[in-house]
Amino acid sequence: MVRNKTSELQNIPAGNDRKPKLLDQLREAIRARHYSPRTEQAYVHWVKRFIFFYNVRHPEEMAEPEINVFLTSLALKGKVSASTQNQALSALLFLYRHVIGREVGDLGEVIRARKPTRLPVVMTRKEVKSVLANLSGDKWLMASLMYGTGLRLMECLRLRVQDVYFSSNEILVRNGKGAKDRITMLPESLKAPLQGHLRKVKEIHEKDLTGGWGRVLLPGALDRKYPNAPREWRWQWVFPQSTRWVNKATRKQGRHHMDKSLMQKALREAVIGSGLTKRATCHTFRHSFATHLLEDGYDIRTVQELLGHKDVKTTMVYTHVLNRGPAGVRSPMDGL
Repeated sequence: MVRNKTSELQNIPAGNDRKPKLLDQLREAIRARHYSPRTEQAYVHWVKRFIFFYNVRHPEEMAEPEINVFLTSLALKGKVSASTQNQALSALLFLYRHVIGREVGDLGEVIRARKPTRLPVVMTRKEVKSVLANLSGDKWLMASLMYGTGLRLMECLRLRVQDVYFSSNEILVRNGKGAKDRITMLPESLKAPLQGHLRKVKEIHEKDLTGGWGRVLLPGALDRKYPNAPREWRWQWVFPQSTRWVNKATRKQGRHHMDKSLMQKALREAVIGSGLTKRATCHTFRHSFATHLLEDGYDIRTVQELLGHKDVKTTMVYTHVLNRGPAGVRSPMDGL
C-alpha cells in the first residue's frame, strides 16, 4: 500500500505536466534558499505526510481547512511534540509560499501540541571525566572537543582542517545552526592530541592522492570555481570516514566526514561503561560546557556568543541548572 502511494506521489505534477514534479520543485526551492540538507529532508517528509493524509490529493486543491485538520490530527492522534508540529507547519507554509505561490491565511483554531518546559541534562565535571575515560582515539577527541568548545555533533563532524587555528587557539564554526558562522576557543589541553590526529589524517590523505583519489565535497559550487580545491589539504575533514565513497556515475572516490551514528554509538557505550544513569547524549556535552562556564563566573553574553544562540533567552536556561538552586540550599533536615 505504501509503495503504491509513493508511486502515485512521484507522479503528482506541479499543475503542469511540463514542469518538474511537486517534490522536485520543493527540493529546488529549498536548495535555492540554502537551507540545510536536514531541513530539506524534514520538509519533504512533512509534505509527503500531508499529501498521504488526504489520499494523495494535490496541495493546490487544498487550503487552510485541510492544513488545520492535518495539524490538529498530529497533536491529538499523533501525540507529537510542539516543536514537531511547528516543523510540519513550517514545511507546509514553505510549500504554499515558495512552490505553489500562494500565501496561507488564517488557519483558525488549530489544536496545538503542548510545549513542556524542560531543563537540559547536564553532567558534573566528575561525570564528564568518567565518560571521557571510557572513550579512546578519535571518539575521545571528538567528545573532548564538544565538551571543551560547545560544538554540536554535526558542527564537530563538519570541521575542516582550515577551520582550526592553532596559533590563536580558536575554532571557526562555519554554517552552524541558522546558517551562522562563529568563533569558539580551542582548549590548550587538546592542541597536542588534535595535532597528532591531523598528522595521521594527512598521511591517509596523501595515500589517497597517490592512488588518484583524495577529493572531498565542497560547499555550494566551490568545486566548479576552484577545480583543484577538493584535493587540497586545508579542505579535508578533520574527522574523515574510514572508507572512501564512490560516485556511481563517474566512479570517482573521495572521503566524507565520519557518520554521526558512529560517535553516538560510541558515546552510548561510554555512558553505560561509566555507570552514569543520566540520559547523556552528544548534546549533553554542549549543555555541560555552557553550565560549567557559568559556574566559573563567565557572563551569560559571552556564553551566548560561544554557543551561537540568537537570543540570550535560549542561553538563560542554563542558569536554572546551576548549583545555586535546590542543590545549593542546605535542607533543614540536615540541621537536625
